[in-house]
Amino acid sequence: MRTTVGIIGAGPAGLLLARLLHNAGIESVVLEGRDRAYVEQRQRAGILEQGTVDVLREAGVGARMDREGLPHDGIELRFDRRRHRVDFPALTGGKQVMVYAQTEVCKDLIAAQLADGGPLLFEAEALAVEGADTAGPRIRFRHEGREQTLDCDYVVGCDGFWGVARKAVPEELVRTYERTYPYAWLGILADVAPSHDELIYNRSDRGFALMSMRSPHVTRAYLQVPAGTEAESWSDDEIWAELDRRLEVDDPTWRLARGPITSKSVTPMRSYVHEPMRHGRLFLAGDAAHIVPPTGAKGLNLAVGDVITFARALTAYVEKGDTEALDTYSETCLRRVWQAERFSYAMTTMLHRAPDATAFDDKIQLAQLDRVTTSKAAETDLAEAYTGFPV
Repeated sequence: MRTTVGIIGAGPAGLLLARLLHNAGIESVVLEGRDRAYVEQRQRAGILEQGTVDVLREAGVGARMDREGLPHDGIELRFDRRRHRVDFPALTGGKQVMVYAQTEVCKDLIAAQLADGGPLLFEAEALAVEGADTAGPRIRFRHEGREQTLDCDYVVGCDGFWGVARKAVPEELVRTYERTYPYAWLGILADVAPSHDELIYNRSDRGFALMSMRSPHVTRAYLQVPAGTEAESWSDDEIWAELDRRLEVDDPTWRLARGPITSKSVTPMRSYVHEPMRHGRLFLAGDAAHIVPPTGAKGLNLAVGDVITFARALTAYVEKGDTEALDTYSETCLRRVWQAERFSYAMTTMLHRAPDATAFDDKIQLAQLDRVTTSKAAETDLAEAYTGFPV
């Protein structure tokens, strides 16, 4: 089996890359270790930056997103029992974000790929990337009970932190940077209309809370909990009561809407970067190369930035013979990655209360939030970062 670009992983990054390459007339094959139902159901990110929204539209897979997604013009910051709205369009020249779940992005991209794209193989387990530093890299994979080989001109690893692509980079060339946080997010989905029409990011002495949504009828909410917490150790009543306590403000019009909780999960918090993001003809994208804590809503959007960069670079080579963008792929992506890491770290440490926090630490957090909400320059920096760094 042979193709121009072998893509490992049918998450949003791998699927979007296949769509971008298809639209540019470049062949690809996508290998996904899980079945289609799993890919279309796994709950992940839900906030799309302006640039992600734009590229989905340009790629021809934005119609359902535009019908069912929820455009947002801002977020609300809560701290010290106060409320402050950050107005994105006013601070960024018109940028928004879109609430549209990763599951729905994947459904749209899978449907497009199966309709008119290149091969998309589910339950095709990638075993190894071989010959990454040669002109003919290949992917060994297992599909329908037998081991096969996909010969490629290029391999793009969109297979996440535990995938095989990153392992093909020789250890002596690798530099990794990592921070693990002492807290996690307990996340819920609930069958109840959202309590607010925009996301609420809340800092309290009891810990962080986030009110989000998946649709006009489904609430997504998160509580900061100690690392290692089991989701089922919190009862439904305890979760709603804790959200109520953390989200308290001096505003009698605010009410937390409660409803049946349909799903609970715990998300660990970590920052991670793998350098370089390219070795020979192997290119890493998304969680295969970097992880951010979810506070800044950057994970999915960073992966999209990576595959846009690769697709543009390969198109420039195919159409013009220009290799510069391919040669500088790692450096180009990492500039954006580190800006996203910076922003996600800043949001995380500003809003979460560490287990060993002192009164001084609390005052510093409140001073940071006060700065964001009283300085147009600081507020603009947050809005520009949240709506997306240029690709």
